[in-house]
Amino acid sequence: MGGKQLGLSDYEQSTAKKRTKREKFLAEMDAVVPWQALIALIEPHYPRTSSKGGRPPYPLATMLRIHLMQHWYSLSDPAMEDALIEVPTMRRFAGINLISDRIPDETTILAFRHLLEKNKLGERIFETVKDHLSQRGMTMRQGTIVDATLIAAPSSTKNKDGKRDPEMHQTKKGNQWYYGMKVHIGVDKDSGLIHSVVTTAANVHDLTPAAELLHGDEEVVYGDAGYQGIEKRDQMKARGIGFRVAMRPGKRRVLPDTPEGRLDDLVETAKAHIRAKVEHPFRVFKQQFAFQKTRLRGMAKNRCKVNMIAALTNLFLARRQLLATP
Repeated sequence: MGGKQLGLSDYEQSTAKKRTKREKFLAEMDAVVPWQALIALIEPHYPRTSSKGGRPPYPLATMLRIHLMQHWYSLSDPAMEDALIEVPTMRRFAGINLISDRIPDETTILAFRHLLEKNKLGERIFETVKDHLSQRGMTMRQGTIVDATLIAAPSSTKNKDGKRDPEMHQTKKGNQWYYGMKVHIGVDKDSGLIHSVVTTAANVHDLTPAAELLHGDEEVVYGDAGYQGIEKRDQMKARGIGFRVAMRPGKRRVLPDTPEGRLDDLVETAKAHIRAKVEHPFRVFKQQFAFQKTRLRGMAKNRCKVNMIAALTNLFLARRQLLATP
């Protein structure tokens, strides 16, 4: 009999009639991820032979698929290894057969992530996905919405160094203190897709990286009240951009009940409707992909991870359009 032999659990899964939620999701992602472009990007950095003269490396396509599943399901390296052993759907997505193929262990999965971090491939993968979407008519050159969100970092000192991550910092929002980092994004006003992403420590003001969140062609920029004063920044003055920044909540609450006051309130509501688009990517980051707390130490590792998640968020948000495109 030709082809690979199926394990018992693979056979049971292949004969089941109802597709699970996980199967549907992975089938959609399989269809929308630009696999060839990503493999071509990583291949020059991927080892062709084992460094210790042992077994040959796992296929790059398998390791990339495993890495993406880690982001989609927020799995640590050991949890990803366990999932490949226990979940036939995830094994099949990775192209692994339980009987004839070895399953990558957590050390191998970790080594692949380190390879991406070392070569700053997270940023390049984000750009590759942007190009892929642009080629399919999803341009991101309209108005920009800027925003930032806090990602918590473990505050525990029960680790090898006995210290908190020195590159993370704390900041106060409202009456609460947060420890971790900030993810700043620039989102296209029309499509809601991310075109720029910057990571900083949590105590960096939203205005500081704002210029890096613009692609340069926008005529209008939207932001919440945290971006008050953006138009006065030196990097912004000569750009000829119209800024639609939210009024501070305290000022809006005391708007007079006059025609002018009511008009100002309507303008603020209109701005808020447009700004709401920036919440969609953050919802995917934090709810769909469960990236609410980072496991990694240091900004370089987290920058790679954030760029990967931003790329995957764009593919997730654009999946309907991509699936409909021949």
